[in-house]
Amino acid sequence: MHFILEIVRLGLTNLRLHMLRSVLTALGIILGVAAVITMVSIGEGSKLQALERLERLGAKNIIVRSIKPPETQQAGGGNQRSFVSKYGLTRDDLAAIESNFGRLESITPFKSVGSEVLRDDRKRASQGFGVTPGALSAMNLTIERGRFITDADMAERAMVAVLGHEIARALFPLDDPLGSTFRIDQNVMTVVGILKPVGLAGGAGASLVGRDLNFDVQIPMSTARVAFGDTVVRRQSGNFSASEVHIHEIILTSHDREEVMADASILKRLIESRHPKMDDIELFIPFELLESARKTALTWSLVLGAVAGISLLVGGIGIMNIMLASVTERTREIGIRRALGATRRDVQLQFIVETGVLSAIGGLLGIGLGVGLSLLVGWGVPLLPDMPVIGAWFEQDVELPTTVTGWSIALSFSVATVTGLVFGIYPASVAAKQDPIVALRHD
Repeated sequence: MHFILEIVRLGLTNLRLHMLRSVLTALGIILGVAAVITMVSIGEGSKLQALERLERLGAKNIIVRSIKPPETQQAGGGNQRSFVSKYGLTRDDLAAIESNFGRLESITPFKSVGSEVLRDDRKRASQGFGVTPGALSAMNLTIERGRFITDADMAERAMVAVLGHEIARALFPLDDPLGSTFRIDQNVMTVVGILKPVGLAGGAGASLVGRDLNFDVQIPMSTARVAFGDTVVRRQSGNFSASEVHIHEIILTSHDREEVMADASILKRLIESRHPKMDDIELFIPFELLESARKTALTWSLVLGAVAGISLLVGGIGIMNIMLASVTERTREIGIRRALGATRRDVQLQFIVETGVLSAIGGLLGIGLGVGLSLLVGWGVPLLPDMPVIGAWFEQDVELPTTVTGWSIALSFSVATVTGLVFGIYPASVAAKQDPIVALRHD
Protein backbone atom coordinates (compact mmCIF):
# COMPACT_ATOMS: atom_id res chain seq x y z
CA MET A 1 0.00 0.00 0.00
CA HIS A 2 2.87 2.33 0.91
CA PHE A 3 4.45 1.61 -2.50
CA ILE A 4 1.25 2.63 -4.33
CA LEU A 5 0.93 5.83 -2.28
CA GLU A 6 4.56 6.71 -3.08
CA ILE A 7 3.95 6.19 -6.78
CA VAL A 8 0.86 8.43 -6.62
CA ARG A 9 2.83 11.09 -4.69
CA LEU A 10 5.62 11.12 -7.27
CA GLY A 11 3.09 11.37 -10.10
CA LEU A 12 1.24 14.29 -8.49
CA THR A 13 4.53 16.06 -7.70
CA ASN A 14 5.64 15.84 -11.31
CA LEU A 15 2.28 17.17 -12.54
CA ARG A 16 2.49 20.09 -10.10
CA LEU A 17 6.02 20.97 -11.23
CA HIS A 18 4.78 21.24 -14.83
CA MET A 19 1.42 22.88 -14.12
CA LEU A 20 0.94 24.67 -17.47
CA ARG A 21 1.81 21.57 -19.47
CA SER A 22 -0.52 19.49 -17.30
CA VAL A 23 -3.43 21.90 -17.86
CA LEU A 24 -2.85 22.03 -21.62
CA THR A 25 -2.58 18.22 -21.71
CA ALA A 26 -5.89 17.85 -19.88
CA LEU A 27 -7.61 20.50 -22.03
CA GLY A 28 -8.77 17.97 -24.61
CA ILE A 29 -10.40 15.84 -21.90
CA ILE A 30 -11.97 18.91 -20.25
CA LEU A 31 -13.55 20.12 -23.49
CA GLY A 32 -14.56 16.60 -24.49
CA VAL A 33 -16.41 15.92 -21.24
CA ALA A 34 -18.01 19.38 -21.33
CA ALA A 35 -19.14 18.79 -24.93
CA VAL A 36 -20.72 15.44 -24.05
CA ILE A 37 -22.65 16.84 -21.09
CA THR A 38 -23.76 20.01 -22.90
CA MET A 39 -24.87 18.31 -26.12
CA VAL A 40 -26.68 15.52 -24.29
CA SER A 41 -28.41 18.06 -22.02
CA ILE A 42 -29.63 20.03 -25.06
CA GLY A 43 -30.89 16.86 -26.72
CA GLU A 44 -32.53 15.63 -23.50
CA GLY A 45 -34.15 19.01 -22.83
CA SER A 46 -35.60 19.21 -26.34
CA LYS A 47 -36.83 15.61 -26.05
CA LEU A 48 -38.56 16.22 -22.73
CA GLN A 49 -40.20 19.38 -24.08
CA ALA A 50 -41.53 17.56 -27.15
CA LEU A 51 -42.75 14.63 -25.04
CA GLU A 52 -44.44 16.98 -22.58
CA ARG A 53 -46.35 18.63 -25.41
CA LEU A 54 -47.50 15.27 -26.68
CA GLU A 55 -48.36 14.11 -23.16
CA ARG A 56 -50.71 17.09 -22.87
CA LEU A 57 -52.74 15.59 -25.68
CA GLY A 58 -53.19 12.50 -23.55
CA ALA A 59 -50.95 9.48 -24.02
CA LYS A 60 -53.96 7.22 -23.31
CA ASN A 61 -56.26 9.06 -25.72
CA ILE A 62 -57.52 8.14 -29.17
CA ILE A 63 -59.00 11.05 -31.10
CA VAL A 64 -61.57 10.53 -33.86
CA ARG A 65 -62.13 13.75 -35.78
CA SER A 66 -64.55 14.87 -38.50
CA ILE A 67 -62.76 16.35 -41.51
CA LYS A 68 -64.20 18.02 -44.58
CA PRO A 69 -63.85 15.68 -47.58
CA PRO A 70 -62.00 16.95 -50.68
CA GLU A 71 -65.21 17.27 -52.71
CA THR A 72 -68.50 18.52 -51.31
CA GLN A 73 -71.97 18.48 -52.75
CA GLN A 74 -72.82 21.87 -54.22
CA ALA A 75 -76.30 23.28 -53.57
CA GLY A 76 -78.11 26.41 -54.69
CA GLY A 77 -77.37 28.49 -57.77
CA GLY A 78 -77.05 31.99 -59.12
CA ASN A 79 -73.97 34.17 -59.04
CA GLN A 80 -73.19 33.51 -55.39
CA ARG A 81 -71.45 30.30 -54.43
CA SER A 82 -72.97 28.32 -51.63
CA PHE A 83 -71.86 24.96 -50.40
CA VAL A 84 -73.80 22.83 -47.98
CA SER A 85 -72.02 19.65 -47.00
CA LYS A 86 -72.87 16.90 -44.58
CA TYR A 87 -69.94 14.86 -43.37
CA GLY A 88 -68.10 13.49 -40.38
CA LEU A 89 -69.18 11.77 -37.22
CA THR A 90 -72.88 11.36 -36.49
CA ARG A 91 -74.75 10.72 -33.27
CA ASP A 92 -75.29 7.16 -34.52
CA ASP A 93 -71.50 6.79 -34.79
CA LEU A 94 -71.17 8.00 -31.21
CA ALA A 95 -73.82 5.53 -30.04
CA ALA A 96 -72.04 2.68 -31.85
CA ILE A 97 -68.73 3.61 -30.27
CA GLU A 98 -70.27 3.82 -26.80
CA SER A 99 -71.95 0.42 -27.19
CA ASN A 100 -68.72 -1.27 -28.38
CA PHE A 101 -66.25 0.47 -26.06
CA GLY A 102 -68.03 0.45 -22.72
CA ARG A 103 -64.86 -0.80 -21.02
CA LEU A 104 -62.92 2.39 -21.79
CA GLU A 105 -62.14 4.93 -19.09
CA SER A 106 -64.15 7.63 -20.88
CA ILE A 107 -65.70 8.57 -24.24
CA THR A 108 -65.96 12.35 -24.68
CA PRO A 109 -67.68 13.99 -27.69
CA PHE A 110 -67.07 17.55 -28.92
CA LYS A 111 -69.46 19.54 -31.15
CA SER A 112 -68.31 22.67 -33.00
CA VAL A 113 -70.77 25.58 -32.68
CA GLY A 114 -71.22 29.11 -34.00
CA SER A 115 -69.35 31.27 -36.46
CA GLU A 116 -68.38 34.21 -34.21
CA VAL A 117 -67.66 34.92 -30.55
CA LEU A 118 -68.61 38.52 -29.68
CA ARG A 119 -68.61 40.97 -26.79
CA ASP A 120 -69.34 44.62 -27.53
CA ASP A 121 -67.05 45.56 -30.44
CA ARG A 122 -64.69 42.63 -29.88
CA LYS A 123 -65.17 39.58 -32.04
CA ARG A 124 -63.29 36.45 -33.00
CA ALA A 125 -63.93 33.49 -35.25
CA SER A 126 -65.64 30.89 -33.11
CA GLN A 127 -63.75 28.10 -31.44
CA GLY A 128 -66.88 27.15 -29.54
CA PHE A 129 -67.50 23.51 -28.65
CA GLY A 130 -70.30 21.64 -27.00
CA VAL A 131 -68.73 19.31 -24.44
CA THR A 132 -69.61 16.98 -21.59
CA PRO A 133 -68.18 17.21 -18.04
CA GLY A 134 -65.57 14.56 -18.95
CA ALA A 135 -63.82 16.94 -21.38
CA LEU A 136 -61.81 18.49 -18.54
CA SER A 137 -59.88 15.29 -17.82
CA ALA A 138 -59.88 14.03 -21.41
CA MET A 139 -58.07 17.17 -22.62
CA ASN A 140 -55.85 17.45 -19.51
CA LEU A 141 -57.29 20.89 -18.75
CA THR A 142 -57.32 22.66 -15.39
CA ILE A 143 -59.77 25.22 -14.04
CA GLU A 144 -58.10 28.47 -12.97
CA ARG A 145 -61.22 30.17 -11.61
CA GLY A 146 -64.85 29.24 -11.36
CA ARG A 147 -66.02 25.78 -12.43
CA PHE A 148 -66.39 23.50 -15.43
CA ILE A 149 -69.53 22.22 -17.18
CA THR A 150 -71.61 20.03 -14.83
CA ASP A 151 -74.27 17.35 -15.24
CA ALA A 152 -76.83 19.91 -14.01
CA ASP A 153 -75.84 22.24 -16.88
CA MET A 154 -76.34 19.36 -19.29
CA ALA A 155 -79.77 18.50 -17.89
CA GLU A 156 -80.96 22.14 -17.85
CA ARG A 157 -79.40 22.99 -21.24
CA ALA A 158 -77.87 25.96 -19.45
CA MET A 159 -76.56 28.91 -21.45
CA VAL A 160 -73.19 28.87 -19.69
CA ALA A 161 -69.62 28.75 -20.98
CA VAL A 162 -66.07 28.03 -19.83
CA LEU A 163 -63.44 30.19 -21.53
CA GLY A 164 -59.87 29.37 -22.46
CA HIS A 165 -57.27 31.65 -20.90
CA GLU A 166 -56.50 33.74 -24.01
CA ILE A 167 -60.09 34.15 -25.26
CA ALA A 168 -61.03 35.36 -21.77
CA ARG A 169 -58.30 38.01 -21.95
CA ALA A 170 -59.34 39.01 -25.48
CA LEU A 171 -63.04 39.45 -24.64
CA PHE A 172 -62.60 40.84 -21.11
CA PRO A 173 -59.29 42.77 -21.07
CA LEU A 174 -60.35 45.01 -18.16
CA ASP A 175 -63.35 43.25 -16.60
CA ASP A 176 -63.78 40.10 -14.55
CA PRO A 177 -65.10 37.44 -16.96
CA LEU A 178 -66.81 35.36 -14.24
CA GLY A 179 -70.52 36.07 -14.23
CA SER A 180 -70.26 38.30 -17.32
CA THR A 181 -71.97 37.60 -20.62
CA PHE A 182 -70.91 37.39 -24.27
CA ARG A 183 -72.44 36.01 -27.44
CA ILE A 184 -71.79 33.10 -29.74
CA ASP A 185 -73.59 34.34 -32.83
CA GLN A 186 -76.96 35.47 -31.41
CA ASN A 187 -76.91 33.28 -28.30
CA VAL A 188 -76.02 35.00 -25.03
CA MET A 189 -73.78 32.92 -22.76
CA THR A 190 -72.75 33.46 -19.12
CA VAL A 191 -69.15 32.77 -18.13
CA VAL A 192 -68.88 30.28 -15.25
CA GLY A 193 -65.23 29.27 -15.50
CA ILE A 194 -61.77 30.21 -16.80
CA LEU A 195 -59.18 27.60 -17.80
CA LYS A 196 -55.53 27.75 -16.87
CA PRO A 197 -53.16 28.53 -19.77
CA VAL A 198 -52.25 25.51 -21.87
CA GLY A 199 -48.62 25.60 -22.99
CA LEU A 200 -49.34 24.75 -26.62
CA ALA A 201 -49.86 28.22 -28.09
CA GLY A 202 -47.80 28.50 -31.24
CA GLY A 203 -46.07 25.21 -30.45
CA ALA A 204 -46.09 21.70 -31.81
CA GLY A 205 -49.04 20.71 -29.69
CA ALA A 206 -51.28 23.40 -31.19
CA SER A 207 -50.62 22.16 -34.71
CA LEU A 208 -51.28 18.58 -33.63
CA VAL A 209 -54.74 19.30 -32.24
CA GLY A 210 -55.46 21.71 -35.08
CA ARG A 211 -56.08 24.77 -32.90
CA ASP A 212 -54.83 26.76 -29.91
CA LEU A 213 -56.67 25.36 -26.89
CA ASN A 214 -56.30 28.69 -25.07
CA PHE A 215 -58.95 30.17 -27.41
CA ASP A 216 -61.55 27.43 -26.90
CA VAL A 217 -65.04 28.30 -25.66
CA GLN A 218 -66.79 25.29 -24.11
CA ILE A 219 -70.53 25.01 -23.50
CA PRO A 220 -72.79 22.08 -22.49
CA MET A 221 -73.31 19.54 -25.29
CA SER A 222 -77.10 19.63 -24.80
CA THR A 223 -77.08 23.43 -25.18
CA ALA A 224 -74.96 23.17 -28.32
CA ARG A 225 -77.44 20.81 -29.94
CA VAL A 226 -80.61 22.75 -29.01
CA ALA A 227 -79.36 26.35 -29.38
CA PHE A 228 -77.12 25.93 -32.44
CA GLY A 229 -78.35 22.81 -34.24
CA ASP A 230 -76.11 20.81 -36.54
CA THR A 231 -75.51 23.36 -39.32
CA VAL A 232 -72.61 25.80 -39.04
CA VAL A 233 -72.65 28.71 -41.52
CA ARG A 234 -69.51 30.64 -42.48
CA ARG A 235 -69.87 33.92 -44.42
CA GLN A 236 -67.09 35.82 -46.13
CA SER A 237 -67.10 38.40 -48.99
CA GLY A 238 -70.55 37.52 -50.30
CA ASN A 239 -69.90 33.79 -50.21
CA PHE A 240 -71.13 31.40 -47.60
CA SER A 241 -70.62 27.77 -46.82
CA ALA A 242 -72.75 25.64 -44.52
CA SER A 243 -71.56 22.42 -42.94
CA GLU A 244 -73.78 19.91 -41.20
CA VAL A 245 -71.72 18.01 -38.67
CA HIS A 246 -73.24 16.23 -35.68
CA ILE A 247 -70.00 15.57 -33.77
CA HIS A 248 -66.72 17.42 -34.40
CA GLU A 249 -64.53 14.92 -32.58
CA ILE A 250 -64.62 12.15 -30.00
CA ILE A 251 -61.85 11.47 -27.50
CA LEU A 252 -61.64 7.89 -26.24
CA THR A 253 -59.46 7.32 -23.17
CA SER A 254 -58.06 3.83 -22.52
CA HIS A 255 -57.39 2.55 -19.01
CA ASP A 256 -53.73 1.88 -19.75
CA ARG A 257 -51.15 2.98 -22.31
CA GLU A 258 -50.50 -0.62 -23.24
CA GLU A 259 -54.11 -0.95 -24.45
CA VAL A 260 -54.12 2.17 -26.65
CA MET A 261 -52.92 0.62 -29.90
CA ALA A 262 -55.22 -2.42 -29.55
CA ASP A 263 -58.21 -0.15 -28.86
CA ALA A 264 -57.26 2.06 -31.80
CA SER A 265 -57.15 -0.96 -34.14
CA ILE A 266 -60.65 -2.06 -33.08
CA LEU A 267 -61.96 1.50 -33.37
CA LYS A 268 -60.54 1.88 -36.87
CA ARG A 269 -62.36 -1.27 -38.05
CA LEU A 270 -65.61 0.02 -36.52
CA ILE A 271 -65.27 3.43 -38.21
CA GLU A 272 -64.37 1.85 -41.55
CA SER A 273 -67.52 -0.28 -41.40
CA ARG A 274 -69.59 2.89 -41.07
CA HIS A 275 -67.48 5.20 -43.27
CA PRO A 276 -65.91 2.88 -45.89
CA LYS A 277 -63.96 5.61 -47.72
CA MET A 278 -62.65 7.17 -44.48
CA ASP A 279 -62.49 10.47 -46.39
CA ASP A 280 -64.46 12.43 -43.76
CA ILE A 281 -62.98 10.81 -40.62
CA GLU A 282 -59.49 11.15 -39.20
CA LEU A 283 -58.02 8.89 -36.53
CA PHE A 284 -55.33 10.50 -34.41
CA ILE A 285 -53.28 8.61 -31.76
CA PRO A 286 -51.01 10.80 -29.56
CA PHE A 287 -49.36 7.66 -28.11
CA GLU A 288 -48.14 6.72 -31.60
CA LEU A 289 -46.52 10.13 -31.98
CA LEU A 290 -45.17 9.87 -28.44
CA GLU A 291 -43.36 6.62 -29.21
CA SER A 292 -42.08 8.03 -32.50
CA ALA A 293 -40.79 11.14 -30.71
CA ARG A 294 -39.03 9.00 -28.12
CA LYS A 295 -37.28 6.94 -30.80
CA THR A 296 -36.26 10.06 -32.70
CA ALA A 297 -34.99 11.68 -29.51
CA LEU A 298 -32.98 8.56 -28.64
CA THR A 299 -31.39 8.58 -32.10
CA TRP A 300 -30.41 12.23 -31.76
CA SER A 301 -29.02 11.65 -28.27
CA LEU A 302 -26.82 8.85 -29.63
CA VAL A 303 -25.67 11.02 -32.55
CA LEU A 304 -24.88 13.98 -30.29
CA GLY A 305 -23.14 11.68 -27.81
CA ALA A 306 -21.05 10.11 -30.59
CA VAL A 307 -20.01 13.51 -31.95
CA ALA A 308 -19.04 14.69 -28.48
CA GLY A 309 -17.27 11.37 -27.84
CA ILE A 310 -14.91 12.16 -30.70
CA SER A 311 -13.70 15.10 -28.61
CA LEU A 312 -12.78 12.64 -25.85
CA LEU A 313 -10.88 10.52 -28.34
CA VAL A 314 -8.96 13.57 -29.55
CA GLY A 315 -8.25 14.47 -25.92
CA GLY A 316 -6.86 10.98 -25.30
CA ILE A 317 -4.57 11.25 -28.33
CA GLY A 318 -3.38 14.61 -27.01
CA ILE A 319 -2.49 13.05 -23.67
CA MET A 320 -0.57 10.26 -25.40
CA ASN A 321 1.44 12.73 -27.49
CA ILE A 322 2.33 14.92 -24.51
CA MET A 323 3.29 11.90 -22.40
CA LEU A 324 5.52 10.58 -25.21
CA ALA A 325 7.24 13.96 -25.30
CA SER A 326 7.54 13.77 -21.52
CA VAL A 327 9.27 10.39 -21.80
CA THR A 328 11.93 11.90 -24.03
CA GLU A 329 12.28 14.92 -21.77
CA ARG A 330 12.62 12.78 -18.64
CA THR A 331 14.92 10.10 -20.06
CA ARG A 332 17.73 10.98 -17.64
CA GLU A 333 15.33 10.94 -14.68
CA ILE A 334 14.16 7.46 -15.75
CA GLY A 335 17.77 6.28 -15.94
CA ILE A 336 18.54 7.57 -12.44
CA ARG A 337 15.46 5.86 -11.00
CA ARG A 338 16.36 2.59 -12.70
CA ALA A 339 19.97 2.87 -11.42
CA LEU A 340 18.68 3.34 -7.87
CA GLY A 341 16.66 0.12 -8.06
CA ALA A 342 13.33 1.04 -9.62
CA THR A 343 11.92 -1.75 -11.77
CA ARG A 344 10.29 -1.37 -15.17
CA ARG A 345 6.95 -1.93 -13.45
CA ASP A 346 7.63 1.01 -11.10
CA VAL A 347 8.39 3.36 -14.00
CA GLN A 348 5.38 2.14 -15.95
CA LEU A 349 3.07 2.63 -12.96
CA GLN A 350 4.32 6.18 -12.40
CA PHE A 351 3.45 7.24 -15.96
CA ILE A 352 0.08 5.46 -15.87
CA VAL A 353 -0.74 7.21 -12.57
CA GLU A 354 0.15 10.58 -14.10
CA THR A 355 -2.10 10.04 -17.12
CA GLY A 356 -4.89 8.67 -14.91
CA VAL A 357 -4.73 11.69 -12.59
CA LEU A 358 -4.65 14.04 -15.58
CA SER A 359 -7.71 12.36 -17.07
CA ALA A 360 -9.61 12.31 -13.76
CA ILE A 361 -8.90 15.98 -13.01
CA GLY A 362 -9.74 16.88 -16.61
CA GLY A 363 -12.98 14.92 -16.28
CA LEU A 364 -13.98 16.74 -13.08
CA LEU A 365 -13.21 20.14 -14.59
CA GLY A 366 -15.12 19.11 -17.72
CA ILE A 367 -18.15 18.15 -15.62
CA GLY A 368 -18.18 21.58 -14.00
CA LEU A 369 -17.80 23.31 -17.35
CA GLY A 370 -20.43 21.15 -19.03
CA VAL A 371 -23.04 21.65 -16.30
CA GLY A 372 -22.33 25.39 -16.30
CA LEU A 373 -22.67 25.65 -20.08
CA SER A 374 -25.92 23.66 -20.00
CA LEU A 375 -27.46 25.98 -17.40
CA LEU A 376 -26.16 29.02 -19.28
CA VAL A 377 -27.71 27.87 -22.57
CA GLY A 378 -31.10 27.16 -20.96
CA TRP A 379 -31.09 30.53 -19.19
CA GLY A 380 -29.48 32.66 -21.89
CA VAL A 381 -31.20 31.62 -25.14
CA PRO A 382 -34.63 33.12 -24.19
CA LEU A 383 -32.83 36.45 -23.57
CA LEU A 384 -31.37 36.63 -27.09
CA PRO A 385 -34.39 38.40 -28.73
CA ASP A 386 -33.94 41.34 -26.31
CA MET A 387 -30.24 41.81 -27.05
CA PRO A 388 -29.07 44.64 -29.33
CA VAL A 389 -27.99 43.85 -32.91
CA ILE A 390 -28.43 40.06 -32.77
CA GLY A 391 -31.91 40.24 -31.19
CA ALA A 392 -33.52 40.79 -34.60
CA TRP A 393 -32.34 37.34 -35.72
CA PHE A 394 -34.44 35.51 -33.11
CA GLU A 395 -38.17 35.10 -32.52
CA GLN A 396 -39.58 36.36 -29.23
CA ASP A 397 -40.53 32.89 -27.99
CA VAL A 398 -37.21 31.25 -28.86
CA GLU A 399 -35.99 28.77 -26.29
CA LEU A 400 -33.52 25.91 -26.03
CA PRO A 401 -34.39 23.86 -22.94
CA THR A 402 -31.61 21.81 -21.36
CA THR A 403 -31.72 18.97 -18.88
CA VAL A 404 -28.49 17.74 -17.28
CA THR A 405 -28.68 13.97 -16.82
CA GLY A 406 -26.78 11.91 -14.29
CA TRP A 407 -25.94 9.23 -16.82
CA SER A 408 -24.22 11.71 -19.15
CA ILE A 409 -22.02 12.93 -16.27
CA ALA A 410 -21.12 9.41 -15.15
CA LEU A 411 -20.56 8.15 -18.69
CA SER A 412 -18.42 11.10 -19.81
CA PHE A 413 -16.25 10.97 -16.68
CA SER A 414 -15.78 7.21 -16.96
CA VAL A 415 -14.93 7.38 -20.65
CA ALA A 416 -12.54 10.28 -20.04
CA THR A 417 -10.69 8.40 -17.30
CA VAL A 418 -10.52 5.14 -19.26
CA THR A 419 -9.44 7.01 -22.41
CA GLY A 420 -6.60 8.69 -20.53
CA LEU A 421 -5.44 5.41 -19.02
CA VAL A 422 -5.60 3.54 -22.34
CA PHE A 423 -3.66 6.22 -24.20
CA GLY A 424 -1.19 6.45 -21.32
CA ILE A 425 -0.21 2.79 -21.49
CA TYR A 426 1.94 3.16 -24.61
CA PRO A 427 4.07 6.11 -23.28
CA ALA A 428 4.43 4.23 -19.98
CA SER A 429 5.66 1.13 -21.82
CA VAL A 430 8.16 3.23 -23.80
CA ALA A 431 9.45 4.78 -20.57
CA ALA A 432 9.76 1.39 -18.84
CA LYS A 433 11.76 -0.09 -21.73
CA GLN A 434 14.49 2.57 -21.49
CA ASP A 435 17.98 1.10 -20.99
CA PRO A 436 19.31 2.52 -17.69
CA ILE A 437 22.85 3.05 -18.96
CA VAL A 438 21.72 4.74 -22.19
CA ALA A 439 19.23 6.81 -20.23
CA LEU A 440 21.91 8.06 -17.78
CA ARG A 441 24.08 9.24 -20.69
CA HIS A 442 21.14 11.16 -22.25
CA ASP A 443 21.48 14.96 -22.27
